[in-house]
Amino acid sequence: MASKLKELRVRKKITSKKMAEQLGISIPFYSQIENRQRRLSYDMAVRIAHIFKTKPDKIFYEEYR
Repeated sequence: MASKLKELRVRKKITSKKMAEQLGISIPFYSQIENRQRRLSYDMAVRIAHIFKTKPDKIFYEEYR
């Protein structure tokens, strides 16, 4: 099952590379976040949500509660 983050990114037609560039992180680092292999910091959640013009809870709440 794809993460909500990945579903949102694909729906908005944003590549993993573009997300990583906008966040100032490597593509593997971003991929680990998206695939739930790396723990997500609050700061990173806010930065990701900002790209999608939403709040972190809208993207991450269900997956991390």
